[in-house]
Formats: sequence, C-alpha cells, structure tokens
Amino acid sequence: MLQAKVEAIKEPDHLIKLWVHECERIYGDRLVSPEHLIGYRSIAQDLAKKSFSKFNLNKYFAQPPEPLVFAHFTESLDEKLYNMFENGDKLSEMLNLALREYNELNAVMDLVLFEDAMKHVCKVTRIINNAGGHAMMVGVGGSGKQSLSRLAAFICAFSLQTIVISASYSTNDLKTDLQGMFMKAGVKDEGLCFQFTEGQIKSESFLVFINDLLSSGEIADLFPQEDMDSIVNAVSSACKGDGISPTPGNVWKYFIERVKRNLHMALCMSPSDDFRSRARKFPAIVNCTVIDWFHPWPQEALLSVASKFLEDVEMADDEQRKAI
Repeated sequence: MLQAKVEAIKEPDHLIKLWVHECERIYGDRLVSPEHLIGYRSIAQDLAKKSFSKFNLNKYFAQPPEPLVFAHFTESLDEKLYNMFENGDKLSEMLNLALREYNELNAVMDLVLFEDAMKHVCKVTRIINNAGGHAMMVGVGGSGKQSLSRLAAFICAFSLQTIVISASYSTNDLKTDLQGMFMKAGVKDEGLCFQFTEGQIKSESFLVFINDLLSSGEIADLFPQEDMDSIVNAVSSACKGDGISPTPGNVWKYFIERVKRNLHMALCMSPSDDFRSRARKFPAIVNCTVIDWFHPWPQEALLSVASKFLEDVEMADDEQRKAI
C-alpha cells in the first residue's frame, strides 16, 4: 500500500483514484443491496466534487461505473506492488493468467471471469494479503464465493485449507485440523487461507473456535501441554534470531503472532436468519472480518456465463445460439 501511495504522489489524480477506491472498499462493500450502493456512490461523488473539484471522477460514479481496481498484482503475480489496473483488459489478462496457472496445478475450475467476478477476486486478495486479514463473503449459494476465494488464495501464494465434513466429523476433528493449520502457519511460517462455509457448521460449537481464531488468533486449549512444549522448542531459534529473548512466554507469543500473520480465513456465508443469529452469538465473525457482499450478478455477467457454456453446444447456426 505504501509503495502505491509513494508512486501516486507523482500523479495527484492517481492518488485521488486510490482514495475513491479505498472508500468504496471500506464502506461500499458492506452494503447489502444495489440500491444502497447507488446511494453511497452519490454521496461519495458529491464529496469528491467538493474536495477535488479540478479532477473529473464522474465516470467512476456512473451507472454502471467504469472499473476502478487497485491490487497488489498489477504488474505480475509475483511482484507485490499495490497499484491501479490501467483498464479492464489488463485486469482480465492478469486474472485469466492466474486462472490458467491455478488449473495447471489443481483440479480445474471452469470459471467465467466477467467484470464483477474479477472485482471480487481483487477484493478478497486485498483483504487476505494483509497480516491478520480475514474475508467474510456474503451471498446466495452459487454466486461463486468459494471458487473466487480459491483463486484469490492462489494469487496470494497461500495454500488453501478446508475441512472435509463426514457423518462422524466432530469438534475434536476440527481441533485436529486447526492444530495442523497452526503448525504450518506458526512453526513452518507458511501462508494459509482457511476456507470455511456455512455448510461445514455441523455444530454451533465449531463457531466457538472460529470466533476465537478471528478475535485473538489464539484458541484456548487447542494444544495439550506436551505439544505446546514441542512448539516452543521448534520456534525458539527463530524467536531468538529476531532479537527476542527466548523465554517460554515470549516464544509462545511469537508463535501466535506468526499464526496471526500467516493464517487467513475466507468465510463463505448466505444472507439468512441463521447468519444473523450467528453474528449476534459470535460477534468476531463480523467485527474481525472485512465484508464483501455479493450482489445478484448483473445482466452482462449472466450473458457471459451463458455464452461460455453454449460455445460447445451443437446448434444450427450462431444466430440461434445468440438468440438462446
């Protein structure tokens, strides 16, 4: 972020665009309906006109607005420089490259990356690329939350972690899975993205662990004492190497700080009464995450998906395909 701002100072309009983008990420992404988002943009446009009258930003507040996307992979997937995509074509090129690389290394995701989907990928990468950043994606089933967060985790070079629910899966199994994630994030110092969906909430007790992970990065009684001693021994040299006195208390705190820096959550929920109830019972799932609300896909998005999946269907001619 700092690098982008330093570059932006050379071009004042670039810095103003960064302000417009960040405001919408902080406020607009939380709004639960397209009507509310239109209202937000009207307010933001008025404020931009008053504060930056010599800059014409109207195209970013139009209906529909011109894409204004900042991300940390504008130049390449490896170079971490938070900056603005010059145009939608450049954004599409970069994300389709990322999707191709993902499909070469993992089970194939046959995604259609239309404009709204690409924006959501950039929003999630923006969230989880920050230390302690956790994403809360809220949208109806089938809106692409899981697929897009998988792609975002790949772009951030995080290994995606999830849990496999079975008839016998219990709270103890969840503890075991979380122990493995904590070991990777805290001992091996690896970046992880833990994708968790409402369909995996087999018991409300699962959310006690998730709430603790989000709020403090530490889950009470996750490890037995002998495992804690092993962790302290494994991490003490790295702690000492960073100039911290390797007392057991300091080493454990160092381990938890590593976990908080490396372990990110991507929660995928639907807007429902259950979600409202859980947000009240376990406030960290809202208070300690950054919300990305998935609105209904626009008409152009639906047409893009339909065109993609009708490409290989045998028909009389292209006119018939277009009409369908």
